[in-house]
Amino acid sequence: MIGPVVTRFAAGLRFPTLFKLVAALFVVDLFVPDVIPFMDEILLALGTLLLGSLRRRRAPPVAQPGGSP
Repeated sequence: MIGPVVTRFAAGLRFPTLFKLVAALFVVDLFVPDVIPFMDEILLALGTLLLGSLRRRRAPPVAQPGGSP
């Protein structure tokens, strides 16, 4: 159920594969014990959110012939 939603969301991103990789690493990291509790989970979550906020740039508007600038 979540897979198609994430795939559709990632399709609009600038780096969809990198987003999926960091998100998967975050999920795996939740289950691996670590020395400093929650530090790496917080950093991976912030990285995933950062990558999720990078959208593709819009194409520049096309100038109309004979129109005003």
